[in-house]
Amino acid sequence: MNKSKTKVKMPELAPEARIQNNDEVTTGYTYEMAQEEARRCLDCKQPKCVEGCPVNVDIRGFIAAIKEDDMLGAYELIQKTNAFPSVCGRVCPQESQCEAKCIVGIRNEPVAIGRLERYVGDWFLEHGTRKTVDVQPKGIKTAVIGSGPVGLSCANDLSKLGYDVTVFEVLHKPGGVLMYGIPSFRLPKDIVMDEIEALKSNGVKFMMNTLIGRTITIEELQKQGFEAIFIGSGAGLPKFMNIKGENSNGVFSANEILTRVNLMCANEDQYDTPVPHLKKVMVVGGGNVAMDAARVTRRMGAEVHIVYRRSLEEMPARLEEIHHAQEEGIIFDVLMNPVEIIPDENYRVKQVVLEKMNLGEPDAEGRRKPIPSGEFVTEDFDCAIIAVGTNPNPLIRQTTDGLETTTWGGIIVDEETMGTSLPSIYAGGDAVSGAATVISALGAGKIAAKAIDEFLTKKHS
Repeated sequence: MNKSKTKVKMPELAPEARIQNNDEVTTGYTYEMAQEEARRCLDCKQPKCVEGCPVNVDIRGFIAAIKEDDMLGAYELIQKTNAFPSVCGRVCPQESQCEAKCIVGIRNEPVAIGRLERYVGDWFLEHGTRKTVDVQPKGIKTAVIGSGPVGLSCANDLSKLGYDVTVFEVLHKPGGVLMYGIPSFRLPKDIVMDEIEALKSNGVKFMMNTLIGRTITIEELQKQGFEAIFIGSGAGLPKFMNIKGENSNGVFSANEILTRVNLMCANEDQYDTPVPHLKKVMVVGGGNVAMDAARVTRRMGAEVHIVYRRSLEEMPARLEEIHHAQEEGIIFDVLMNPVEIIPDENYRVKQVVLEKMNLGEPDAEGRRKPIPSGEFVTEDFDCAIIAVGTNPNPLIRQTTDGLETTTWGGIIVDEETMGTSLPSIYAGGDAVSGAATVISALGAGKIAAKAIDEFLTKKHS
């Protein structure tokens, strides 16, 4: 056992180099680093870390396999419950999930479970050979709406059970938020595409440029013979602040900026829809999406300010993302809240009026409530990016009679089956919960696939 009190440091590119490109910031453990970190694991008889994992990965087992130099065994153990270790090892908030439960973390830094998971996933991408799943086709058509993590998870499990699976995606590339929402410097796109190609090799079909509720409705899918439908359409409808001047030119949602850069190369002038050259950018919000939007525009040469109405300590973004943003020269204007955007004569963003905030008593979630102070400052900006949350797109609920939703648009489901108010229709991920983590979406997809199989097995028995 390695008795080191701290995690093996993750190698990463120098800040001055990484803001010049979109190369992945963290470069991953070497073999020796993975072995050293794995030896910090206590091999608990009752591993609490598994309780913190939304899909209950056999963490103790795969780390033990790493110690024994059995990387393939480690990968196969992870794969039993998590089909995408290279993705989850990079983007999941392990510090608030599995690592938060790690016994080592009581007195020292917890074992770097996420980094080890990434190492195993990347080892397989480089050295492993994917096996085509040999299943007996059932001849039963199922549809998955959305090719983000929850849709890919559900499609993966259904295909392995022998169902004919078609994934419908609104964009021209599959992957959902993994492709359009997470920058390449955090999640290289070839990793996502490798996982999608593996699904295709197992018979999963992808229908791109298909907007459910416009191109085709759920009712029409049912008429085409899809006997069960899973809705994993995400939460891509951005929220705005509804302040004066918010409809000025140069105001973007974080979703728009990230989608245009990640999918349309809008940070490069030679492509058709470039983002205007930005000098000074305000990003409103304190979550991971705000960090991504800020770091993307920093790489486009702008001076970037993150404006957040609470303190730095209360930001919901991962500590690693905040740390990287600070290293990259992004300025944090905390305890500030935009109240007005002032345009120039061409109705482009020119200035923003910010109100200073104070912190009051904790709210229902335990975070101290921001209280307006009545003090204002006016700052020059030529772009405002709003990253204050998203809701599910209303198209599906507007075009599907009888589909029950919450007041904010989330689809209501039975959490044990992910079944909706309509028979044979299931849903999960951000379309149900609002914006959440990749790993929780993978868990919802697995629950739904199991329930769909039980439903269709009973139907055809």
